[in-house]
Amino acid sequence: MFPYFDVGLKLTIGLLCLIIFINISGKGNLAPKSAADQIQNYVLGGIIGGVIYNSQITVLQFLIVLLIWGTLVTLLRIAKLRNPEIKKIVDGQPIILIDKGQMIPENFKQANLSAHDFGTMLRLHDVNTITEVKRVQLEQNGDLTIVRKGDPNRGLYLITDGLVIEDALDDINKEKEWLMEELAKQNYTDPAKIFVAEYFQGNLRIVPYT
Repeated sequence: MFPYFDVGLKLTIGLLCLIIFINISGKGNLAPKSAADQIQNYVLGGIIGGVIYNSQITVLQFLIVLLIWGTLVTLLRIAKLRNPEIKKIVDGQPIILIDKGQMIPENFKQANLSAHDFGTMLRLHDVNTITEVKRVQLEQNGDLTIVRKGDPNRGLYLITDGLVIEDALDDINKEKEWLMEELAKQNYTDPAKIFVAEYFQGNLRIVPYT
C-alpha cells in the first residue's frame, strides 16, 4: 500500500521548512540572486524530492538532514556578510560587457554569453542598439545593469559590502587614493567597515555597518 500518510507528513515538513527558510533569509522568495542561491535551491529540491517517496528514510532522519542543510546555508550567509573575500569567492563578481560604449568580446566568453543572446537581453530592457548604451554589466544573477549614454541622474556605488568597486571609480575618472581621502573627510579609514558608499552629483554618501 502506498504510504500516503508518510509522504504527506514529509511534504508538510518540507513546506514548513521552506517557509521558515524564506522568512529567515529575508529574501521574500526563492528566486536566485547569485550562483550560491541557485545551488542551494537545487540541493533543497534534491533533499525534499529524494526523501518524500523513500519509505526507508524516517521523518526524524528527514528533519535532521533539513537541519544540517539549513545550518550550512545560514553559516555560509553569515560568512559572506562578514567577509567580503568569501562573498567574492562564493558569489563571483559582475562582468563588464560594454565599457565606454565599446564591447569587450573576451568578457562575453568569460560569461558564456553569445552576441545573439546579448542582443535579446538588451531588447528586453528596451535597448534597440548598442550605440544607446555607455556601460553594460552582467550581474551574478544573470541580469543586466545598463547605463545609457547621456544619463546624468545615476548614482554609483563605489563601495558595497566592504569592497571597493574599481570599475565604478573608473567611471568617474577617480583613483582609489581619492576615495580614501573622501572617506577620511567623513572619519572613515577602512572600507571593510562600510556597507555602501554612493557617489552622486559630486557627493559621497556613506552608510557604515554600525
